[in-house]
Amino acid sequence: MKLATIILAAGEGTRMKSDLPKVLHPLAGQPMLTHVINTCQELEPERIIVVVGHKREEVIAAIGGITTAHQSEQKGTGHAVLTTEDLMQGFDGPVLVLAGDVPLIQAETLRSLLEVFVSDKPAASLVTADVENPHGYGRILRDRAGAVTRIIEEKEADAEERAIKEINAGIYCFNSRQLFNSLEMIGNDNSKSEYYLTDVVSVLKSQGETVLACPTDAKEILGVNSRAELARAESIVQQGLKNSFMAGGVTFVMPETTYIEMDVEIENDVEILPNCFLQGKTKIAKGAQIGPNTRINDSVIGGGSQVQYAVLNGVTVDAKVNVGPFCSIRPGSHLMEGSKVGTFVELKASKVGPKSKVPHLTYLGDTDVGENVNIGAGTITCNYDGTEKHKTVIEDEAFIGSDTMLISPVTIGRGAVTGAGSSISKDVPPDSLSVERAEQKIVHEWAKKRRAQKPK
Repeated sequence: MKLATIILAAGEGTRMKSDLPKVLHPLAGQPMLTHVINTCQELEPERIIVVVGHKREEVIAAIGGITTAHQSEQKGTGHAVLTTEDLMQGFDGPVLVLAGDVPLIQAETLRSLLEVFVSDKPAASLVTADVENPHGYGRILRDRAGAVTRIIEEKEADAEERAIKEINAGIYCFNSRQLFNSLEMIGNDNSKSEYYLTDVVSVLKSQGETVLACPTDAKEILGVNSRAELARAESIVQQGLKNSFMAGGVTFVMPETTYIEMDVEIENDVEILPNCFLQGKTKIAKGAQIGPNTRINDSVIGGGSQVQYAVLNGVTVDAKVNVGPFCSIRPGSHLMEGSKVGTFVELKASKVGPKSKVPHLTYLGDTDVGENVNIGAGTITCNYDGTEKHKTVIEDEAFIGSDTMLISPVTIGRGAVTGAGSSISKDVPPDSLSVERAEQKIVHEWAKKRRAQKPK
């Protein structure tokens, strides 16, 4: 079926009190507008047009590749749709119109709206919902037979009309030709001097046309106009995401404490402990245990791995790896199968080979660690000379003694050992011991004499 979609996203959203355009405020890691676009794309429309206005450059950049129309002055929703007329030339079919700040609308609801439009052939069909508190929404007026006669904006409604609990969701389906013909006939004789898209319904009714309503769940049509409404929408999205994962075999211990973004992928038999943040394009394989108190962004976690009290960003973790507690692993790092990165460890752009251990109190930057290596506590790589970053290589089976400073560039050969407390600035041959310390000096009785000098 031919279909065009117009998404209205030109408003400033003054109640958000933000420099960011309202439709770009994130919901589960994606702008609200992206949620609406993705839902519309499920219907496979022939055209999608987004009407932009306030800070249009930012909006266009965020939705790259989507056709836009520019509403240079915010003169109302009817005027916004009219700005798409040139882009709609040559299209003769149903047009879906909806707002970019209604991110919870589901594709099934839109399909139902289209089915009513196609099967019953009204001049327009629209989504409505019954709500306990209709404040701020346009009300649906019906005749005695129940047919929709008009949509009245709250500011124009009298007391009796404000008491109506059936509201307009701002989601419509029109015939393209009738839509633009009707827009030419609406006026702006109202309290805001704006051209309301809702007045198209009155025009169509005056022409003897039929307008049908498609009721839906009030949660779906929640419009986000304030930070409080954004938080409510986030809560609904989060619950939906976690329900979907749980249905697929994922365990959440206290799911209300976990935050997940839209692009996260989790396989079955993963356990998510409390206070976890899973963000970006993170993927977690079967049998992994995440948390508690862990943040993972744009990272891959292998099957059977454990990550606790940790921050991972842009990291690849293979199978059966133990991460944490209290470590930070930065972009470009790769923890290979069976390795361990433990307490108070920081890695940056480093590889830890299979079965190698970095148990605690260590910094490795720009470092390649081979297989079955042990890194002693307090080890650091001195990889930055103030101008450039340098590489450290620690080959298989090496043992790095506690409190070793590896001054890059340097290579520790296969099976080599560094003595505790050493500063290593030269390559260490395989199977060698390298110790670099000043000679230990002992002054006998020094401490005893010092204590004797203290006043009593």
